[in-house]
Amino acid sequence: MPDLEPVPVAIALGSNLGDSLAILDASLGRLNETPGWKLLRRSHWYRTAPVGPPQPDYLNGCALFRVDRSPFAVLDLLLQTEREFGRVRRQRWGPRTLDLDLLWFDGIVLDTPTLTLPHPRLRERAFVLVPLAEIAPDWIDPISGKSIDRLLQEVDYSGVEPLESTEVEQLE
Repeated sequence: MPDLEPVPVAIALGSNLGDSLAILDASLGRLNETPGWKLLRRSHWYRTAPVGPPQPDYLNGCALFRVDRSPFAVLDLLLQTEREFGRVRRQRWGPRTLDLDLLWFDGIVLDTPTLTLPHPRLRERAFVLVPLAEIAPDWIDPISGKSIDRLLQEVDYSGVEPLESTEVEQLE
């Protein structure tokens, strides 16, 4: 049973262990097959340098969904999906098969011990802002009052390189 009327959400996806491209594509499919979830758009995949300890480069991207669940139910599904794709949390910012972050949930601001919305580091991470600006440039960050496109202009995104083999899918 749905928690609420369908609302837009943005998630960030990342992987740097295993067949990252296949994992990212499959995780998007898994989320889209979930009742109450509808994939609206996804960005290109981007190769980015890791944040944290030495490790392989990441593939990152963002996706927009329409969901009829609460922010906490969305977070639970993201964490469950990470586990299904082999994510084991050993080290903060360490390598991973799949990282799914809830970036934005219908423009709400929330700060709890388990969930902060919008994502607390959204405004400083080029590997999130580049793909998010590709699919939602006019969304307004409720904390800064700036559009995603404007936030992107305020960070150095020179190390975020698109993969040549993917295209933006618009499913609306």
